[in-house]
Parts: sequence; structure tokens; C-alpha cells
Amino acid sequence: MKLIILDRDGVINRDSDDFIKSVDEFVTLPGSVEAIARLNQAAYRVAIATNQSGIARGYYDIDTLNAMHEKLRAELALHGGSIDMIAYCPHGPDDACDCRKPLPGMYHEIARRFDISLNGVPVVGDSLRDLQAAQAVEAMPILVRTGKGKHTLAKGEGLEGISVFDDLAAAVTALLEG
Repeated sequence: MKLIILDRDGVINRDSDDFIKSVDEFVTLPGSVEAIARLNQAAYRVAIATNQSGIARGYYDIDTLNAMHEKLRAELALHGGSIDMIAYCPHGPDDACDCRKPLPGMYHEIARRFDISLNGVPVVGDSLRDLQAAQAVEAMPILVRTGKGKHTLAKGEGLEGISVFDDLAAAVTALLEG
């Protein structure tokens, strides 16, 4: 089985320092939905691992988060794409959970769900914490410049040996052609 793990905000949809708090604010990035559909057509299972501390902070609730994900699933269906699993961390930065990236709890959950090792599995993110969580499970971290990616790249820390692409579509093209 081929699996890929994607961060959500800044990779699939627009990110905001003020959080994505409603279905209306959830807007996919150009080419991201089509890229996921291309992964599906190439027999990849697609999982999302996303920190959603806006829930703990009271900015939105689980029902709103589920509605955002239903909007994503509907957009994907129009392009022949789908998501096989969405793992999310609803905790805040001070909640001492093991699922909030950079900790690998969500990735372990994905590995259990698909009953596979994540060794070498591509993980696409836009922040250092996405990359660190991928490295913790020996996955293959990939950075995109969308979302917080340009800022992550400018900081330059923890990026040794990490592939960098303009966006999810470019990362998927490289993965599928490589």
C-alpha cells in the first residue's frame, strides 16, 4: 500500500494566523485538490494530520471542524479524489498531549489505522513541527513554500536533507514522476 500524509492548513487550504474558524474561511489552495486526486489515481491512500488548537481555544467546535472537512471531501469528489483518514489534535499548546505536532501521536494513529510502518512514507507540511513529527516516525518529510513554508525555509533550521517544493501540486508531481 502506498500512503502519503498531508498537513492541512497551509498545504491543502489557505492558512491564517487568526485560525481558520468557519467553513467560509476554509478555502483550498490552487491545485491542491487536483493534486490529491492525482495521488488517488496513482493508488495512494491519503491521510491528513492536522493540529487544530482553535478548538481548545474556543474559536470553533468539532461540528465546525467536521463541516470544513466535509467541504474538502465534496471538493475532492468533484475531481475524483478522496481522503482516507483525517487525524486531528484538538488540544492547545499547553495541554501536554502526545498528538500535537511536533510530537508524533497523530502519525502513530495513522500507522495503526493502516497497519503499516511509516518508515519512508512521504509527509508534506509547511512548518518545522510537521517535519519534526515526520522525522520522529522515520517518514520522509517534504516542505512546501505555501502557508508558513516560506517562513520555515527562511529560518533554515532542521531542514537538512528535506525536499522543498513550491506547493502540494509540485510535491505530488515530483513524487509521482520520481
